[in-house]
Amino acid sequence: MSFWQRLSYNIQRVMALDPAAKSPWMVFWTYPHIKALNYHYIAHALYVKGHPLLARLLAKRARRVTGIEIHPGAQIGPGLFMDHGMGIVIGETAIVGKDVTLYQGVTLGGTKLDPVKRHPTLEDHVLIGAGTKILGNVTIGQGAKIGCNVVIKQDVPAGAIVYEAPVWIKYPGQDQIVPFYKTSTSSASEPKAKG
Repeated sequence: MSFWQRLSYNIQRVMALDPAAKSPWMVFWTYPHIKALNYHYIAHALYVKGHPLLARLLAKRARRVTGIEIHPGAQIGPGLFMDHGMGIVIGETAIVGKDVTLYQGVTLGGTKLDPVKRHPTLEDHVLIGAGTKILGNVTIGQGAKIGCNVVIKQDVPAGAIVYEAPVWIKYPGQDQIVPFYKTSTSSASEPKAKG
């Protein structure tokens, strides 16, 4: 897929997914992930052709301009939608399939310092919620959905939905730690009002 075909595809995908996108020109000029992907397309080509310094300088500029850090070695498929984008990090050996959606603060990070495949692989049509960290050479299967603020260090099968861990709370003046969720307007785990 050429640069222009990929750019057109990426813009069309945003128009289909984001109700805030009012026109293709708006997406082109104002969506930071489109700029980041355009920089990456060139940086990746330089990286593959044996120009890692130039590739990294271009990637560094993209990070400064967009708040999105994509290593030039990462393999990115068409249609990657990074909604809001700020704080997304994609490591050197990451592979991102077609029509993947990442929300702000997602990290596709490594767990080793060796020059081996050490970053995640996201298959096609994966959705990753805000703040999620996927670490190591793991595979997120096709169509999987991962909630917000989850840490993943193992493979996720195709079509699976992964939720965040339950949130716990310790109320002031109590020693007990309880799950923090409500099933009604009054919960037995909440402290009673004095009075």
